[in-house]
Amino acid sequence: MSATRVNSPDASIHNGKEGHDLEKAKSDDDNIDIYDPNRPRFNFSRRIAHFTWAWFTLSMSTGGLALLIYAQPHQFSGLRQIGFAVYIANIIIFAGIVVAMMMRFVLHKGTFTTSITHSREAFFVPTIFLAIATIITGTQRYAISEGSTSSVWLISALFWGYVVASLFVAIAQYSYVFKTHDLGLHTMMPTWILPIFPIMLSGTIASVIAETQPQMNAVPIIVAGLTCQGLGLSVAFMMYAHMVGRLMSRGMPNREHRAGLFMNVGPPAFTALAVIGMANGIPDNFDINMGMILDMTVIRPIAVVAAIFLWALSLWWFGIAVVSVILSPPQYFHLNWWAMAFPNTGFILATISIGNELQHEVIRWLATGMSICLVLTYCFVLFSLVRAVIAQDIMYPGRDEDVLDGTDT
Repeated sequence: MSATRVNSPDASIHNGKEGHDLEKAKSDDDNIDIYDPNRPRFNFSRRIAHFTWAWFTLSMSTGGLALLIYAQPHQFSGLRQIGFAVYIANIIIFAGIVVAMMMRFVLHKGTFTTSITHSREAFFVPTIFLAIATIITGTQRYAISEGSTSSVWLISALFWGYVVASLFVAIAQYSYVFKTHDLGLHTMMPTWILPIFPIMLSGTIASVIAETQPQMNAVPIIVAGLTCQGLGLSVAFMMYAHMVGRLMSRGMPNREHRAGLFMNVGPPAFTALAVIGMANGIPDNFDINMGMILDMTVIRPIAVVAAIFLWALSLWWFGIAVVSVILSPPQYFHLNWWAMAFPNTGFILATISIGNELQHEVIRWLATGMSICLVLTYCFVLFSLVRAVIAQDIMYPGRDEDVLDGTDT
């Protein structure tokens, strides 16, 4: 079954700054009004054709929640056990999504090629790597015991494999988009950042695993992580320029897509988290006279200063996204609602790291309060997801990320 032609990139923006009504659309699949509450219901075989890559946002958000639970500055008895249960749940969710995606590709021939070349759905392909990143870091936190040499080498191998794969995705996907799609800047959406997100999280993974690696492994991992984090943040900054230009010239996105603005919170937040973690992961006995320009004793304070600098940018984007959603809340559930969870997880983790480095209890309690809000947000989005699946508001022709638009070639 081919994807459904409903929306174009222009449908994700307003006609001017004041239009807030959801665009009315009909699906070419039996000419169905996709917003009609009495529209026909389809069986599982037909609906699985619309099970998109964006479902991996559920896995990466669940994995992020497990990491957030582990990092809480105020622990109580049983909290780590809860985090471990969430980590296991994420692995099960990830496996389930992979199986469902395979069913889609097997039952509906041609959907794999269509999905990875689609002008909208293809931008969600990198979310599978973000989900894998949370599994790798979660494994380090919850499943690797101290002194396990084989596990240490396994995590190191997974890191290097992830770096290679995510770098390939970042280059290949953007190259394909540059070559085949004609996307106007007025259609700019935060999902354009997603192909660079996985390589950027290499730095976050490095910040988690470096402290348990032997020195011969830790230093190359930190250098690679810093390199990848710098690449990701640099590309994100270029995307930010387009995003701000689009917001200034065309206003906020359609209300159904505004939750995606929280994606902008992620890059500086995860970078702040990564630079502190990588600085702390540098071996204490590392020889500072190995041709290093900077004295190792000043790297950690510089990392904290840089993290605070980047945290402020995340705060600004967070505020923009919150105001945008409050002014015009979405009417229907979309998988981009998970942008309210995963990027904000990085924001809170960065807050925790800064509070720990400054030994500031007020910041730690602020992070605890933010964590509670995120748990509530996660539960709300999860409930909305389950309800949308049951009501066939998603996994339905024209209601998912596989809609075709005028930029497909």
